[in-house]
Amino acid sequence: MYTPKPLNTDRIRLPEELLELTEQIASNVHDVWAKGRMEEGWVYGEAKDPAAKTTPLLVPYDKLPESEKEYDRRTALETLKMILLLGYTIEKKEDNS
Repeated sequence: MYTPKPLNTDRIRLPEELLELTEQIASNVHDVWAKGRMEEGWVYGEAKDPAAKTTPLLVPYDKLPESEKEYDRRTALETLKMILLLGYTIEKKEDNS
């Protein structure tokens, strides 16, 4: 039987600039998911129907229900916290070109 064992990131506190990055990552997570579904033949539909490959979640991130955004935010937040927990650092280049 599978027992999930995520790293415990409870003690990791993200600096403000990384907290702000969370929303951008969450939006990108959704876009990656949506692109993958579309490549698999899924389309927008009022209800999720795996047989017909329809889902109401194939919309831009800002049109998602808050509960779905929260799922993507949690993924982004936990990923950032895991990176720091493992001893990596994240820094923004001054010139992003």
